[in-house]
Amino acid sequence: MSWSSTQLLDAFLSTTSDQIIPLTAQGVAAGCKVFGAAILRKSDLGVVVVATNHETSSPLLHGEINCIQQFYALPSDQRPPPGDCIFFATHEPCSLCLSGITWSGFDNHYFLFTYEDTRDTFNIPHDIKILEEVFKVPTPSESPQDYAKRPLYNKSNSFWTARSVAELVDDLHGEEKEDMEKRVKNIREEYNGLSGVYQGGKGSAGIPLA
Repeated sequence: MSWSSTQLLDAFLSTTSDQIIPLTAQGVAAGCKVFGAAILRKSDLGVVVVATNHETSSPLLHGEINCIQQFYALPSDQRPPPGDCIFFATHEPCSLCLSGITWSGFDNHYFLFTYEDTRDTFNIPHDIKILEEVFKVPTPSESPQDYAKRPLYNKSNSFWTARSVAELVDDLHGEEKEDMEKRVKNIREEYNGLSGVYQGGKGSAGIPLA
């Protein structure tokens, strides 16, 4: 089934508002970060599983990894093949989560907030810093300017294709686009509040990269 940008946006934003944000609020109150994810069926955009960050249990349980863990914990007769699913992350997946999505067999992922949002708005710079410090190796002939412009990862590759919510919104026009922009803005405001709660108690939960 091929879904329009409007249909995908409605599914992602509704899932975020109705299911991911309430779970995130609980996690943030316990000292976890604001990241969440959902896995939906390609056939009808129905939600298979939703999860959020649980780093107070393990630093590896990012929202996406926790979501994948819960997905594979489902009985096999209730779990669609990953190739029949859409992976949605509230925040652009970090290097750990990009690998988790890849190893788990998903051929796509979508995200709401970019790395820059995560760093600048949510004051969590680790995603960009790890990709730059660990994976982004300069070539001898590369100028500092070209190095700075080089993407941190390939958003279209032999494993999956990634798209942002902003790209989907840009596909729209007129009132339809304005409506989606308002929905995204409202969700951003909710996450700003959750981020304030997390930042206020950051460091007290013993997370290595808080």
